Amino acid sequence: MQMQPINFRSFKQKVRYHKKNFRRFLGKIEKNPPRGLDKLAEVIDQEVWAETDCLSCANCCKQMTPTFTTKDIKRIAAHLEMTPNAFKEKWLKQEKNDKDWVNKNLPCQFLNLEDHKCSIYEVRPADCAGFPHLRKKKMAEYVHVHQQNLEYCPATFTMVKKMMERVKVEL
Repeated sequence: MQMQPINFRSFKQKVRYHKKNFRRFLGKIEKNPPRGLDKLAEVIDQEVWAETDCLSCANCCKQMTPTFTTKDIKRIAAHLEMTPNAFKEKWLKQEKNDKDWVNKNLPCQFLNLEDHKCSIYEVRPADCAGFPHLRKKKMAEYVHVHQQNLEYCPATFTMVKKMMERVKVEL
């Protein structure tokens, strides 16, 4: 299958249509993971990236914020020739409930909206580098993240769709 640019209108329609069943499927997988789930996720991961063009999308950078670790903050601040405190003050806010550092605004301040490229790609947060976390080991323990990412990330949507086609679960 050839990589096609992401059509957001079509993607949003598919999400609306499938979201309930996909989330239910993921919930069942989380409660009762089938044998070989992690191996299957590795195979599907390769298939997903053969047909998904992140650079035509960047929806994660437009609609979501990564969590910035202390290490991320230090690394990015140094890259931008700022102190970690100045970096946090300018770009981040700390969430009240879990104290995570996240972007103050969306889209991400480091996203170039014209070419969908990250201006700090070499030093981007670990959360961004791993997104959408399709190959996380112990996939069943990471299902809650896929349930969240489903409506933002075409790659996650495709992964869940392919998994549903291969894993038989009573819905």
